[in-house]
Amino acid sequence: MIKGNFIDNLPKVYGIYTGGFLGFIIIMSIAEQMGMTAKTIGICFVAFTVAIYAIIGYLSRTAQADAYYVAGRQVPTVFNGMATAADWMSGASFVAMAGGIYFKGYGYMALLVGWTGGYVLVASLLAPYLRKFGCYTVPDFIGTRYGGNLSRFMAVVVLTVASFTYVTAQINATGTIASVALDIPFQYAVYVGLISILLCSMLGGMRGVTWTQVAQYIVLIIAYLLPVFWISNKMGAGFFPHFMLADEVSRIAELEAQFGFVKNSAENLKEVPKGLAGITKAHSAVNASPWAFISLALAMMMGTASLPHVMMRYFTTPSVKAARKSVGWSLFFIFLLYSSAPMLATLSKLSLIDPSLPTGIIGKSISEVQAIDWYQNWNQANLMFVSDFNGNGTLELNEFFMGGKAVVLATPEIAGLPYVISGLVAAGGMAAAMSTADGLILAIANAISHDVYYKIIDPKAETAKRLVVARVLLVVIGFAGATIAALEIQGILGSVIWAFDFAMSGLFFPLVLGVWWKRANREGAIAGMALGLISGAGYLIWVRNGGSGFLGITQLTFGIFGSAVSLVAMVVVSLMTSEPSAATQKMVDEVRVPSGKSILGKQH
Repeated sequence: MIKGNFIDNLPKVYGIYTGGFLGFIIIMSIAEQMGMTAKTIGICFVAFTVAIYAIIGYLSRTAQADAYYVAGRQVPTVFNGMATAADWMSGASFVAMAGGIYFKGYGYMALLVGWTGGYVLVASLLAPYLRKFGCYTVPDFIGTRYGGNLSRFMAVVVLTVASFTYVTAQINATGTIASVALDIPFQYAVYVGLISILLCSMLGGMRGVTWTQVAQYIVLIIAYLLPVFWISNKMGAGFFPHFMLADEVSRIAELEAQFGFVKNSAENLKEVPKGLAGITKAHSAVNASPWAFISLALAMMMGTASLPHVMMRYFTTPSVKAARKSVGWSLFFIFLLYSSAPMLATLSKLSLIDPSLPTGIIGKSISEVQAIDWYQNWNQANLMFVSDFNGNGTLELNEFFMGGKAVVLATPEIAGLPYVISGLVAAGGMAAAMSTADGLILAIANAISHDVYYKIIDPKAETAKRLVVARVLLVVIGFAGATIAALEIQGILGSVIWAFDFAMSGLFFPLVLGVWWKRANREGAIAGMALGLISGAGYLIWVRNGGSGFLGITQLTFGIFGSAVSLVAMVVVSLMTSEPSAATQKMVDEVRVPSGKSILGKQH
C-alpha cells in the first residue's frame, strides 16, 4: 500500500508500473508459446496500454484551473523530463524517423541534430524565463508581454496552424498502428487512435497528460530499445550496436555495390502502390550540400524552441531552477531513443539485403519472397510490395518497396523475433504518437479557451465554464485532426517538419525578443507574427507548385525564410513606433532574474 503524498511517491508508483508492464510482456510471451495468434497479441498490447493511460487520465481528473492548465506547477524535474521526452518523441520520431534515414540516407540525421540541439536554445533562451513569467500558455506570455488582444490572438493563430499540422501527423501514426494491430482500415483506425488520445487528456488536462506521458515514455523507450539490442546481438553487430554504426554502414555500401543499384523507370514505378519507396543508397544525396544539412538542422532547432506544446511542459515545474534542470533531463531521455534511430534503420536494411543472414531476401526468387508470412502480412496492409520488373524471377535491389512507417513496425518480424516484440513495438508507437498528440491538442484547446475565450471574449467566466469550453475544444480539434489525417495529404515526417517551420516562422523571434529585447513592442510583435507566418506559408506554396528555391531554402526549411521576414518586420516596426511603457520594460528585466516570485503571480 502506498501512503503519503502522490508527488513524493512517484518513484515507487512508476517503479510498480514498470514492473507490471514487464510482467505483462512476459505473460504475452508465454501466451505466444501456447499458441495465441499474432492478431490477438497485437490487440492485447494496444488495448492493455491504452486502458492504463485512460485509467491514469481518469484518476487525474480535475476541476481546478491551475491543475488543468499547468498540472499545479508541482511536477518534479526528472518526471517532467520523461513527460517532455514522451511529448517530444512523437510518431515521427518513433515510427517515421528510422524510415526517413532508411530510404533517404544519413543526410536525414540533420533532423536528429536539429531536434536535439533545439533544447540548447530552449534551455538558454526561453524555458526558465517563461517559467519565471508564470504564464499558462505561450499566447498568454505574448499577450501579457506585448499587451493587447490582437497580439494574443495572433499568437493563438500561429500556435493553431503549427500544432494542428503536427497533430494530424500524430493521429496518422496512431491510425497506422491501430490499423495493423487491430486489422481494420486506416480510415477508421484514425478515429480509434483519436478516442485513445482523448481518454488521456479530456478530464485531467495538463495534469492528466503529464502523468500519462510519463507512463507512455516508459512503454515507448522499452519498445524501441529492446528490439535494437536483440536484433543487433542476433545479427552479430554486438549487444550495444551504436559503436558499430560506421562498420554496418560500410557493409551496406559494399552490398549495394555487389548487387548493383539500378534506378527504376517511370513505367515500373506506376505499378508501385502509393506511399511506398524503394531501397536507396545509404549515403544518398538527400542533403546535397553542407548548407542543405545545416539549414535543415537550423530550422529544426529554431522550430523546437518555438513549439508551444514543448514550452508548456516547462510551465509545470515548481521553480525557474527546476525548469532549467528539467530541460537537461529531457535531453537525456530523448537521447536514449534518438541515438538508436540510425542504428535501427541500418539493422533493418542489413537484415533485408545481406545474403549471409537468414532474413536476407535480395537474390531470392520472387515467389519465395511473396510466400514469406511477414511479407504477406505487410503487403495486405499496403506497406510492402515486390515485382519482377526485369522478368528474371529473382528479387533485385530495386524490386522491393516498403512504406517508411513499416521500417520500425515490421523490422522485429523480419528479423525473426517473437511476435510479442512486434506487439510491444506497436504499443510503443501508439504511446509515442498519443503522448505528442495529447500535448498538441491540449496546447490548441488551452490557448483558445484561455487566451481567446477567457482573456478576450468573457473575462468574467467561472473556472467550471472555462474548463467545459476547453474540453469541448479538445473533442472538436481532435475530430478535425483525425478527419484530415484520414485523407493522407502528407506523410508523417513531412507534416512534422512543416509544423516546426510554421512555428518558427511566426513565434521564434517574438518569443526570444520578448525576453531579451526591451525595445520590442506590440506593433513589432504583431508584424513579426503575421508577416512571418504569411511569408513562410506563401514560400511553401510557391515551392510546392514548382517555384525555384531561394538560397537553397526548400519546402522542408521554409521556416528560415518566414523567420527572417519575422525578425526584420519585428525590428523595423518596433523601432518605427513608440517604445514599450516603463512598467513593461521593468517587467522584462525582472523576467531575467532567476529568483523571486513569478511575474503574473495569481493574476489567473
